[in-house]
Amino acid sequence: MKIGNVTITPNEDFLVLPRPGDDIVFRALAVDSLEEFEAMCPMPEAPGVRKAGGFERDKKDPAYRALVEVRNEQRMHYLVIRSLECNEIEWDNVDVTQPATWKNWSDELKAAGLSDVECGRVVTCVLNANSLNEAKVQEAIDSFLLGRDQ
Repeated sequence: MKIGNVTITPNEDFLVLPRPGDDIVFRALAVDSLEEFEAMCPMPEAPGVRKAGGFERDKKDPAYRALVEVRNEQRMHYLVIRSLECNEIEWDNVDVTQPATWKNWSDELKAAGLSDVECGRVVTCVLNANSLNEAKVQEAIDSFLLGRDQ
């Protein structure tokens, strides 16, 4: 598909970590769909409470809120793993088909020699690839207008 003669490509971001000899380059591609994640990790249902007005979901239930928090963490781990797939990382303890293993990505990168700060930069790179903020939009608008003026 094209829009205005422009082929749509996924958003991406890069991170280069300096190392003696060869730098480590991470490329993060935007995850185009969370359908796979939703299928593997559906949103938990809050327990129900009977009230005078009928049946209501208790979204303040501590056990439910804990399950939602775990799911939110899994979503972040999924984004990291899927966004970094284009780097052909050979994970030892991460399997994209096994949600229980997703949290291991950080430990593996640390075991390979990355610091906590560098792992944080990897997360930032992934978030940049998977988000759109006002600064990015304004930069694109400015670039478009500049090109149109020329």
